[in-house]
Amino acid sequence: MNSTTLAIVGLIAATLRLATPLVFTSLGGVFSEKSGVVNIALDGIMTAGAFFAVLGSYLTKSPLIGILFGILGGVLFAGIHAYLSIHLMADQVISGTGINVFAPALVSFLVFTFFGTPSQTSNVASLPYPSAFFAKIPVIGVVLKELNWFVWLAFILVFVSHYVLFKTPIGLRIRAVGEHPKAADTLGISVYGIRYMSVIISGILGGLGGATLSIGIMDLYRENMVSGRGFIALAAMIFGNWKPKNAMLACLLFGFAQALEIYAKTFGWRIPGEFFAAFPYLLTMLVLAGFVGKTQGPLYDGVPYKKGER
Repeated sequence: MNSTTLAIVGLIAATLRLATPLVFTSLGGVFSEKSGVVNIALDGIMTAGAFFAVLGSYLTKSPLIGILFGILGGVLFAGIHAYLSIHLMADQVISGTGINVFAPALVSFLVFTFFGTPSQTSNVASLPYPSAFFAKIPVIGVVLKELNWFVWLAFILVFVSHYVLFKTPIGLRIRAVGEHPKAADTLGISVYGIRYMSVIISGILGGLGGATLSIGIMDLYRENMVSGRGFIALAAMIFGNWKPKNAMLACLLFGFAQALEIYAKTFGWRIPGEFFAAFPYLLTMLVLAGFVGKTQGPLYDGVPYKKGER
């Protein structure tokens, strides 16, 4: 296998790995916004998930329990956002923005408290992956051996999420609450209950997205490691028109943009590295500028619901 082929294989594998945290988080955004709750807090939820996954793995020496910690960290901040947005009917954008500011600050304090360093944690146990087994698979084994279990789980959840949202009664209720909460309430659907459930699901998935970064791709938490990926996931959700499969494709596009930064020099491209570092964020702005007006979100997305109000 020549160097160019190796670089292409590496680029494909890196694209899948880097798209994975975005896939988890964008799916979380789909669930939340399909129910009518704008979740700008995804970046903070990812940050919490990334840190608590490492903390759990550090305290228990078990990456599986670390993943559970990451999920619980995401659920904690999603629960705060749900309470503020649904129960107190606060402005959902302001609530999410506040969480995005608060979560990294709290995590920085906890990093110093538990690890004694100001910016990163110690290395922890990551989830083992049978690379040697996958390497034996003809043709695609060269790519599969470079992945991790998070990649498999994320892409399975894309199809599970699509099925739940568009083929099951609970999915119909979620969409009904986001499109016309008053009509849903009239039919006996608990608008508050569905919205709380959906935002909590976004916390589970966002926490998994953060855990993918810290104990999937890496084996530690580093300050600013999320670096706005929650907002990129939101852009992917909008680009994908609030549909799981379309959001996955958008995440692959953004993952490819991030992978280019790693492999550009391998292909001999003489372009400043700063361009490739900025490319995913530039692409995000271009997508939002070009598609926000052309996509159609849930009708009551971001609109608080007050029971009994006419």
